[in-house]
Amino acid sequence: MSTRLSVVVALLLAGMATTAAQTDRPLARAEIWDLKIGAPVSEQPDDFIEFACGTGGGPPGLPLKGFADFKRCRPDPSGWREVYFRYDDELEYWARANNLEGEIDRYGGTRTYGFPIVVSALIADDGILRGIRIVSDPRFDTNRDEAYLLKNFLTARLGRENWSCVDLPAEDGETPVDGVFFKQRCEKPLDGDKSAAMLVKHMRKAGQERFDPRSGKQTINQFESSVRFEIVNK
Repeated sequence: MSTRLSVVVALLLAGMATTAAQTDRPLARAEIWDLKIGAPVSEQPDDFIEFACGTGGGPPGLPLKGFADFKRCRPDPSGWREVYFRYDDELEYWARANNLEGEIDRYGGTRTYGFPIVVSALIADDGILRGIRIVSDPRFDTNRDEAYLLKNFLTARLGRENWSCVDLPAEDGETPVDGVFFKQRCEKPLDGDKSAAMLVKHMRKAGQERFDPRSGKQTINQFESSVRFEIVNK
């Protein structure tokens, strides 16, 4: 086989492989932004995984089969029931199988704007979705020290105007991280009766130090950098 013919065959095979990969690509996965606040759970997308009772934005509690099982969860102080879930990982597996680094990063885990997050739905007893909750996930080292910067993406998503933000004072023992102290609560009215609220922190809490007082070595992850975000319709 001539060199030119070999190149043509190689290009054809590469094109066939690319076409096959694109053909086998799963549909775009659902994200928390696809939930419909004000609509019943029967109208919500259900192609998520690992449903469970929420724990105030923390790790999952009692396992559930889906949003329809929300009444198995205890109501929070507002009377709503929090349902935790994760994004479907089929697209991530597809990207890894095809060695698509950009797609792996995009679809790896439950994320928004590249930040690992814990997501949950807030459901009233009548089965109506009343809100969504996004909390930065501290279980991942990726961007952990930059989690508070998620605020910028969320405010941009909802429009940077009409946010009302208040800088909160440091409590006893709270100190800056490398010269940066950020502790802020923000709110914004949205269309209808919806509103957004966000609590953002970047600081060391009492007892957290940059250097271990005994060994003098630099500590790891002794700080809090977090965003707690909600959109609710009361």
